[in-house]
Amino acid sequence: MSEIKSHEFEGFLPTAAKRYRIFIVYGPDRGLVSERAALIAGETKVPLDDPFALIKLDVGDLHNDAGRLIDETNAMGLFGGERLVWIRGAANEKALIDSLQVIAANPPDSAFLIVEAGDLKKGSALRKIAESNRAVIGIPCYTDDAKALNGLIDHELANESLRITPAARHMLLDLLGGDRIASRNEVRKLSLYCRGLATIDEEHVGDIIGDASAVSADDAVDAILRGDTEAFLHATQKIIASKTSIFLVLQGCLRQFQLLDTMRAEMDDKRVGAAQVIQTHGRHLHFKRKPVIERALQTWTGAAIAREMNRLQAAIYQSRQRQSLEDSIALQTLLSTTLQSARKN
Repeated sequence: MSEIKSHEFEGFLPTAAKRYRIFIVYGPDRGLVSERAALIAGETKVPLDDPFALIKLDVGDLHNDAGRLIDETNAMGLFGGERLVWIRGAANEKALIDSLQVIAANPPDSAFLIVEAGDLKKGSALRKIAESNRAVIGIPCYTDDAKALNGLIDHELANESLRITPAARHMLLDLLGGDRIASRNEVRKLSLYCRGLATIDEEHVGDIIGDASAVSADDAVDAILRGDTEAFLHATQKIIASKTSIFLVLQGCLRQFQLLDTMRAEMDDKRVGAAQVIQTHGRHLHFKRKPVIERALQTWTGAAIAREMNRLQAAIYQSRQRQSLEDSIALQTLLSTTLQSARKN
């Protein structure tokens, strides 16, 4: 499988549909996965408003009908022309893998296939099935780095002929990331708020990006650690309203517990306090979050942290296996962790 790196995607896009018929777009940044899949769909020139030309399926639709993907890919359009089959929510489902083996061996002449998947590890079935087939292109989508975020900010602000001060840009960068669509929506909201002004400053960013998805995710994780059910539900409502996946909070919560595990182990081994450990391992934490982390270190034992990590990892695995229940699994698990914290506090 050929692979398109992030910095190569813009150059690849104009010729994508001329060179390939099968696209696997995957990665932890689900917003970026969706955005790039949509851009590729546009390049196919298939009319996306024609239900006879565009077939959208959830991977769950294939579970009880393993041959459906093959049939849809090889079917002829009712009025002729090319078709697009678009699969969402993929992981490493057997029905999908089996169908892709057949399709990749004999790519369609009059149809395109786009598969949107989550974070696929190297060697996973969905990546492995395409590695030796030149008809398939893999497009990984990882969380935006500073360069990509700066490009996103410049592009969106240029549409409104806006400039931004260095301090405001730095502040904005700290509030974005994690999900491309959420980041883009926040910059567009800022642009709309500042329309007609010459320059965006820190006050503008603070006023309008207070509910950014990255911040809301941190708010949700902090509420979980405090055992504050009301604050947790408020934070998740903001995340849902911003069209951001609750799965990102589940991942963020697991990362936070992994950090707590490292810190707690050092506290126990070296018999030092939470504040001292945070100075060593928590330098990247926002100053407002450090008291929450310190309190969590004082109330969660190493064994309890390990149990919670196992439960969060199991929830992540279940949500990948049962994509249609992803939000329910994430919310139920996170609420349970919040209640655990409340009991400890």
